[in-house]
Amino acid sequence: MVDVAVIGCGVIGAAVAYSLSQYQLKVAVLEQHADVAVGTTKANSAIIHAGYDPAPGTLMARLNVEGNRLAGEIAEKLSVPFRRVGSLVLALSEDDLERIQALYQRGVANGVPGIRLLSREETLAREPRLSEQVCGSLWAPSAGIIDPWEYATAMAEMAVVNGVDLQLQTRVTGIEPTDFGFAIRTSRGTVEAQYLVCAAGVEAAAVRGMAEAPDYVIQPSRGEYFLLDHSEGETVHSVIFQCPNELGKGVLVAPTVHGNLIVGPNAASTDDPDNCQVTASGLAYIESAARRSVPGLNLAANIRNFAGIRANSDRDEFRIERSETYPHLIDLAGMKSPGLSAAPAVARYAVQLLEQAGLALKKKASFCDRREKFRFNELSDAERAALIAREPAYGRVICRCQTVTEGDILAALHRPIPPRSINAVKRRVGAGMGRCQGGFCSPRVHELIARELCIDPLEVCLEDPGSELLTGETKMGGMA
Repeated sequence: MVDVAVIGCGVIGAAVAYSLSQYQLKVAVLEQHADVAVGTTKANSAIIHAGYDPAPGTLMARLNVEGNRLAGEIAEKLSVPFRRVGSLVLALSEDDLERIQALYQRGVANGVPGIRLLSREETLAREPRLSEQVCGSLWAPSAGIIDPWEYATAMAEMAVVNGVDLQLQTRVTGIEPTDFGFAIRTSRGTVEAQYLVCAAGVEAAAVRGMAEAPDYVIQPSRGEYFLLDHSEGETVHSVIFQCPNELGKGVLVAPTVHGNLIVGPNAASTDDPDNCQVTASGLAYIESAARRSVPGLNLAANIRNFAGIRANSDRDEFRIERSETYPHLIDLAGMKSPGLSAAPAVARYAVQLLEQAGLALKKKASFCDRREKFRFNELSDAERAALIAREPAYGRVICRCQTVTEGDILAALHRPIPPRSINAVKRRVGAGMGRCQGGFCSPRVHELIARELCIDPLEVCLEDPGSELLTGETKMGGMA
């Protein structure tokens, strides 16, 4: 029996687990995938939004602004790449000027710090590669860029360090309310919990439906992207938005914390929550829309296209609520943008709801809230030399594109949540994120995973089970 079970370990579930881990509680996190941050968290715009877009007075507005502030604190404590580069919403017409004025008023009402309107000249002075059609912009200096999967992984790791039981490859198949709380049937057995937090992303309604019929519908939306090479990382220095519309915040152009340039997304409704296909029509739309903001985009420097699914609901608001029928059930649904930005604030709010439902919260005296992690490619030459002298594995480069060493990968493989797949290693250290997209380093990464985690090489996957890279041993015969 656990005090709290959390279903899902994307950034929302990870943040909830991290928040709960500071208390004297038994907490279990149930995640269907073989790693954390595998759903929406791994494929998004990687933006920490300032908070001017949500309607004033909504949960989304309050938690966006609070989550933005908390993101900076958590990133610093947990060694997560994060930069406050600010964002510009461009007015490309006189009508757009009225729209950004309305966004400015929203931002002021929501308490967004430092927000202001810029003239055409001020905008182009800040970002000279923007379109000559720019009439003005809305500047929000608190907006930032982050490594989303590292953000989620860091919070999940600290939860594990502080005693949370993370159960990967554990798919929930049924939820039975009981006298003591809930019996949660999974692919690996039954978990009994007094309290239940559902943070299941695009499957939120389906999971809630295992206990009771939800009063909302999840309407998944697919967004496609271009990811450009490091050579284009300085094209713009802040997040460039166009005026949002009913489909979302529109196509953006932004630097990434890894030195790339990201361009996208579009918005395409889908009935399949696993539909992450990239389409020619989607990419053509993104290119056309993005060039309205930055005409000189060099999309020939594209190194990868990808798509992610957003957990939109039929209501333009987060669905954060206690069940009226089962007060010990907390539902966190409809976590579309700005879900990443709001995650730590959503988690704090969820903990408050659990306390209101009767969960006793007593702080741990031994709570660990610091995580140290360095990256070889960010060290000075002197620091690299000293590190290699101490640990020679850091002198063997595995990923040439990103300068990721064997030492980086070994360190990741022995962290509290070891990556057990090629993509999981990529998310931890960046191996495979460069120009060749793993063409050179994947075999060595595969070998290191098998060796260090004592896994049969035939069982090492690209991502989840079923994506194994090897099927057997080939024996080469001699010539007759």
